[in-house]
Amino acid sequence: MFPRPYAGTVTSMLTVIVILLVAWAILAVVGFAIKGLLWLAVIGIILFVGTVIFGFVRRNARKKKSA
Repeated sequence: MFPRPYAGTVTSMLTVIVILLVAWAILAVVGFAIKGLLWLAVIGIILFVGTVIFGFVRRNARKKKSA
């Protein structure tokens, strides 16, 4: 009935979050694979968890705003 003015923004934000999650997961795997770069795995895990939390917060805020 009414056009959704931010529909494209939501899709592009979801795409960015998915790309970040993949990048952080790759960093974590590379860090664990190369024992000398354990710090890289720790950073990858921290960034992965942070991105997941950010995505859930943004999604929940969007749901509350539309309700």
